Amino acid sequence: MESWLPFLVSDFLGKPAWIWLAFVGIVVALLAFDLGVLHKDDKEIGVRESLLLSAGYISVALIFGAWVWWYLGAQSGMDYYTGFLIEKSLSMDNVFVIALIFGFFAIPRQYQHRVLFWGILGVIVLRAIMIALGATLVSQFSWVLYLFGAFLIFTGIKMWVIADHLPDIENNPLLKFLKRHMRVTDGLRGNAFWVREVDPKTGKLERFATPLLLALVLVEFVDLVFAVDSVPAIFAITTDPFIVYTSNIFAILGLRALYFALAAMIHRFKYLKYALALVLVFIGSKIFLVGIIGKIPAVISLSVTFGLIAGGVLVSLWKTRQAPDVAQSS
Repeated sequence: MESWLPFLVSDFLGKPAWIWLAFVGIVVALLAFDLGVLHKDDKEIGVRESLLLSAGYISVALIFGAWVWWYLGAQSGMDYYTGFLIEKSLSMDNVFVIALIFGFFAIPRQYQHRVLFWGILGVIVLRAIMIALGATLVSQFSWVLYLFGAFLIFTGIKMWVIADHLPDIENNPLLKFLKRHMRVTDGLRGNAFWVREVDPKTGKLERFATPLLLALVLVEFVDLVFAVDSVPAIFAITTDPFIVYTSNIFAILGLRALYFALAAMIHRFKYLKYALALVLVFIGSKIFLVGIIGKIPAVISLSVTFGLIAGGVLVSLWKTRQAPDVAQSS
């Protein structure tokens, strides 16, 4: 045990290694419990189960935040909760696009969890790379934060302008590239991502991708695109890689569970994108205001962010109160 002590207390991105290992252990345990116990078999996840799962993930995230507050201090705790709220809110925008992807490929609800589960593994790796790169850039070149701020303001304005625009899945460049360079089956093959079938063109047994794999790749791509917004947004709150990464991952873990409830009523959140656009503009503006009025306290950032998002949700629910809740089609 003593031979491990130097490693456990060694510094890794500004924090002792044991803190990172504890976080990784929690994430691995949650994913193992999810896949190995709750969802060993493919099944359709209902709204009630989705809400209960999401409540569980959010509870773990909030408890972890309380520990961060106690161990690392109030500032770190407030930054964690602000980052978690921002990432959770921005990730909700993913639901709209993911629902379109599943609808385009006609993925039944019982297979959607499989795509989202394996997708989250890719997210964990991609976010780690992006956050490590961002932390390195910020530590070496402090002016990069101003680029992040300008980008967030631009993105927020763009999101406001095209809030009603729906992505064109069929003409997505990545999807076209995959179809040109891969053999793809003409339909699903159960829950398989890959199958071996006879190619009608050659008469030989070949490896084919299924639409389920294409959906997985597009879901990963969507997260990468959204990460370009969300990662700079959290760096505008704090440059601590541990706070940035943990708040990111906990928010995404819970969102996957919440997807099945949100997908059934995404039409009720029509005005949420406008609120998210304002959040991005606010967070980006904070960086430039530091030199004028000084650093904005974390409690104000959290309060403004929460107020904008809550306002967007309440306005959406009020404006669409006559719309029936329609479950996503299988």
